[in-house]
Amino acid sequence: MAEQSTTIQSAPGKRRTSGFLPHLPLPGTIPDNHVAIADMADAFGVTHRTLHFYEEKGLLAADRMGPMRVYGLEDIRRMAIINACREIDMPIAEIQDLMRALTACQSQGDAAQIFEDALNARKRELAAQQSILRRQMQRVSELLESAADGDGGGPAAVTPIHLSPIEAKCLAFMAEGYPANRIASLMDMDLTAVLTLESDIIRKFNVNHRFQAVAKAVLMGLVAAE
Repeated sequence: MAEQSTTIQSAPGKRRTSGFLPHLPLPGTIPDNHVAIADMADAFGVTHRTLHFYEEKGLLAADRMGPMRVYGLEDIRRMAIINACREIDMPIAEIQDLMRALTACQSQGDAAQIFEDALNARKRELAAQQSILRRQMQRVSELLESAADGDGGGPAAVTPIHLSPIEAKCLAFMAEGYPANRIASLMDMDLTAVLTLESDIIRKFNVNHRFQAVAKAVLMGLVAAE
């Protein structure tokens, strides 16, 4: 009876993996094994809800120590990879594909190469987004010049956009190029809440994505153009 509270039990259907994981540094405050969910969340700067979400997506799987959820070393290492991927705003579907590929790999060298390939693919995606943003900013500059030249006829009516203080703060971070998970950390909010906030901002600007929202905000003078 006394041992029941300290016996670690695998959750039903818990994922048991093989394969290899790339070596990433772990938070210095985290133990090597049997980490409670609260300590896991604190170490990686996420919420309990975020960890539950990763479990729902099959990225993590907690064991049980009595009534407490605990994570083993493999899940700690997996979380380091997941967290790194979210810091560069990699979509969850791509992270799932990456983790499946790592589970199937046959050597540490393969794992390192798979992770490097995923990072390079994300770098290309970000470069493409940056190129789009540069073109939009150039267009903003052209429109601003055109508006200045045509002041004699009066400026065209622009529907005002009203942002709450928290939306304005989020927009400012978006304009600085921070991904959603970084904004969540800066604003001390849950990632899901920040994604909802970004969606509301994009809807208010009547555009399709965050880059267009930032460009339109610059045009309207809501954020400063660099």
